[in-house]
Amino acid sequence: MATERLNSILNHLTPSKSGLATITQKNPDDVVITLALRTPLAKGFKGGLKDTQLDYLVYSLLKKVREKSNIDPQMVEDICLGNVNDGKAAYVVRAASLAAGFPNTAAASSVNRFCSSGLKATQDIANQISLGNIECGIAIGAEIMSAGGDRLANPFHEDILKSQDAADCMQPMGQTSENVGKDFNISREAQDRFAAESYQRAERAQKAGWFDDEIAPITTTVKDPKSGEEKRVTLTKDEGPRWGTTFESLSKIRPAFPSYGDRSTGGNSSQVTDGAAALLLMKRSTALRLHQPILAKYVGATVTGLAPRIMGIGPSLAIPKLLGKHNLTLADIDIIELNEAFASMAVYCVKELGIDARKMNVRGGAIALGHPLGATGTRQVVTGLSECRRQGKKVLLTSMCVGTGQGMAGLFVNEVL
Repeated sequence: MATERLNSILNHLTPSKSGLATITQKNPDDVVITLALRTPLAKGFKGGLKDTQLDYLVYSLLKKVREKSNIDPQMVEDICLGNVNDGKAAYVVRAASLAAGFPNTAAASSVNRFCSSGLKATQDIANQISLGNIECGIAIGAEIMSAGGDRLANPFHEDILKSQDAADCMQPMGQTSENVGKDFNISREAQDRFAAESYQRAERAQKAGWFDDEIAPITTTVKDPKSGEEKRVTLTKDEGPRWGTTFESLSKIRPAFPSYGDRSTGGNSSQVTDGAAALLLMKRSTALRLHQPILAKYVGATVTGLAPRIMGIGPSLAIPKLLGKHNLTLADIDIIELNEAFASMAVYCVKELGIDARKMNVRGGAIALGHPLGATGTRQVVTGLSECRRQGKKVLLTSMCVGTGQGMAGLFVNEVL
């Protein structure tokens, strides 16, 4: 420990020549991830979690975190839940954490930055650890999209609507996807070809068992919609991948948002999904003291804003911003998890940033796996780190677009090589 402290001081006195060397250094005060796992992702409204409430989903995953980490629950000081659709999420995470075996001394909160809520929760816990406010915490993202959402029932105040950008915050996500397709000439064919690749990658990964070390099975109750009969089931794998999906089959699907355009469909857009993912974070020195396995180092995250009507291209702004802060380029990144909210925005971001498609969404993305809004930010980290371990790669970049015109990105270093 003394040697690591000395190296840390020397590194500050003698800056590294490259950003890559800097972020891969190991210092006692680093924020690290010691456990990363998720539930299976289930189809919204008709899948294995359609009758499960958010509280039970969060409770079940937090209980798995406690059991799998074998950490003394008394060490956990804060738990942050990323969730979008449930206005009572703060109540849910507090009660669920207590029931899952964490003491009443472990605080709890919820955050909502739409599709980046899981990454926002991760950033919040990591920042608290980095500042010395807490020593250990859990970031969890969870969403039961089957429960519906809190849509804007009424327009904003008339004074707010005088701003076009403000008024555009009310545009449905499908409309923003069609805006991106039209504004940047992303054809229906390009979107369907991208989506087909996402499905085929997910199928390959699922058949090969690549998801197995990510997933913590969940046992819950499912009600038959016709008979009303309830039965207990244990979910062990993602329900989204549609094996055998091809460009030809996707090209036959009708547009999903015909009043706004004809390029986005149910086949080249992210799926409505239920699921959750969690990360256990602490300082490196704490992990070593507690003999916790260090999976990865949290490097940082950042957010940016843009015109709400083309919110999908947010990653094309957030990624360069984050890389610039750490003196990195995309060439330094080994694995990229970019949320496929819509194929329109994914195709744009790949082209605009010059992303090597071989590095991105190796196991498929939200088009094939699903996009449980509050969970995606943590799910990407769980999946990305697992892929880093499989390939023996180091640097993981995650990013997503965010409703109302934002983008977020996170940076991590895999330490299991």
